[in-house]
Amino acid sequence: MAAGCRLMNRQHPIAEELDALARWRTALGAQLEQLVVSLDEHELLDETDVAVLGALRDRLAADKLVLAFVAEFSRGKSELINAIFFADAGRRVLPATPGRTTMCPVELGFEVGRPACLSLLPIASRRDGRTLSELSRHDAAWQHLPLDPGHRDSLVQSLLAVTRTQRVSRAEAEALGLWSASQPDDNPPQAADGSVEVPAWRHAVINYPHPLLARGLVVIDTPGLNAVGAEPELTLGLLPSAHAVVFLLAADTGVTRADLAIWREHLGRSSQERFVVLNKIDALADPLASAAEVDEQIAQQCSTVAQTLGLPLSRIYPLSAREALAARVAGDDRALQASRLPLLEQALTDGLLPRRQTLLLQSTMAVVERLQAASARRLADRRRQLTDQLMELRGLRGKSGGKLRLLLARLDAESSDFESCVGRLAALRAVQTRIQRSLLGQLSSDRLRVEVDAMQASLGVWPFKLGGRTAFEALMSRLRAAVAGAGEQAGEMHQMLEASFRQLNTEFGFAFALSPLPALQPSLDELQAIERNYSHYLGPGQAWRLAQPGFAEQFRRLLVPKLRVVFESAASEFERWGRAAILQLGAQLRERRSSFARRRESLLRVQTAAGELETRISDVQAQDLALDQLQGGLAMQFAGLLAAARQDAA
Repeated sequence: MAAGCRLMNRQHPIAEELDALARWRTALGAQLEQLVVSLDEHELLDETDVAVLGALRDRLAADKLVLAFVAEFSRGKSELINAIFFADAGRRVLPATPGRTTMCPVELGFEVGRPACLSLLPIASRRDGRTLSELSRHDAAWQHLPLDPGHRDSLVQSLLAVTRTQRVSRAEAEALGLWSASQPDDNPPQAADGSVEVPAWRHAVINYPHPLLARGLVVIDTPGLNAVGAEPELTLGLLPSAHAVVFLLAADTGVTRADLAIWREHLGRSSQERFVVLNKIDALADPLASAAEVDEQIAQQCSTVAQTLGLPLSRIYPLSAREALAARVAGDDRALQASRLPLLEQALTDGLLPRRQTLLLQSTMAVVERLQAASARRLADRRRQLTDQLMELRGLRGKSGGKLRLLLARLDAESSDFESCVGRLAALRAVQTRIQRSLLGQLSSDRLRVEVDAMQASLGVWPFKLGGRTAFEALMSRLRAAVAGAGEQAGEMHQMLEASFRQLNTEFGFAFALSPLPALQPSLDELQAIERNYSHYLGPGQAWRLAQPGFAEQFRRLLVPKLRVVFESAASEFERWGRAAILQLGAQLRERRSSFARRRESLLRVQTAAGELETRISDVQAQDLALDQLQGGLAMQFAGLLAAARQDAA
């Protein structure tokens, strides 16, 4: 068993890459903290910068990588998960016996600070209409079983709970959405007494201190077709949130009708990374055929699967999860290679982890470049004011007391003229606030609620299945129009601020600058993805579920939180942009008043002490030199951080 652990630790590419990604995130976070300290010490951060940095810190510290395994019953999902992630236990951790095993969606992850446990949500919770996300915040709705990772037999016995079923009446099964007379092929087994076998649990969450899970990996193990179709939040929430999906087929059967139904309804048009596994190639072994003939048969199955699913052949991975697990437990490198599992692991590593790192790098660079531009503007404004002060002081050499009094009077007049801009800044702030309030109203929860209510009202007394899809598509069209309308108002605000800033910069020497408007396309893409995913659930194949009592309300409860996230995210981006623009007004106003105060103090000190002039000139020169050194040091920090991030991510 120890040999098996050594083999896994040495050759597991996902483990190595997750460790590398974790090290990169940690190092990048540390460099970012050093930069933030430097900026904060010299008062080069405003509250919007702090908010953006906080969001980036959270993402670097807690970024998750979600990998979902999807298949019909008995395709070997749990065995494959055991082979990839849990071979170091020396035996199967997740139940993987023949027949139906995992009876409900299972999330495997690790949350630091929580004990190892199995949390189970009873199937009866489907009746009250609350979503999984709502129930996740109500601990009393779940049953919790402690897990002992150090005691393997106890661990395995505890996890057998996910296979548990219960018998209920047919009426109860219908109320739970797990039985339909119009879809007999999807119905669970019915006993002679009329009772129906249904899963005991609606959802399971395993908090397990595995090294890969501790690095941010989340694994979703889904049940078969009946549960995938019956639990809308699985198809509308969990699967779309996954960064990649592994779809399993059996090598001896290829793509069955049930497999094709899952693919077409839930995965076929997905934009996610998809990997198709042709499992159980060991079942094709034939004592009457040569190894070459068996390999040819496997290759033919792969070609047929690729053609049926409309995927390139390179996305089909034939393997034997059972032989891979046995090889890892035994420490048999040759048998592991023969199982072909390392090819899938390498594909997951090459196709998934670098892309996640690239996305994190892009987010980091956007924030760092924003900070760099903002700090450069603020330092340039400070240096320009020092230059003006230095020229003024040098001009005093050899001047009389009367000249000093004239300069003081001129400074007072200049300061008074400058204060006249305060009213204009206040008026500008008021106009910007009015436009922004209207913009955010387009993206508010109230607007979202009105639009969803309009969808429900348009259905009237008709059953949801007769008009649900049309009403839903109309809703999504109105929401896209709302986002586009917010974008138009943001464009108007940008033009107004840009013109006003240009005029103020010219008249009063400010250094106001506008950052680019937040991009609307990500929000529109999110709305399109929601429409695509939810439309699948409103298709003809789901007609019997659409007609169930309470489906419309359940659909709304699932839909609204997803839409709210999109609207709140867009609103937050626009609000942050507007706040950053307007905060410049107060910051530069304070800076300019401080500059006037310093200039007045210098003139007064020169006026009262004959030898003070050269000292003041030296002081200002020293301040300018310090700012020059600070600017150079920060430039090196910015460049070093970006270069290190790009190099390590390459």
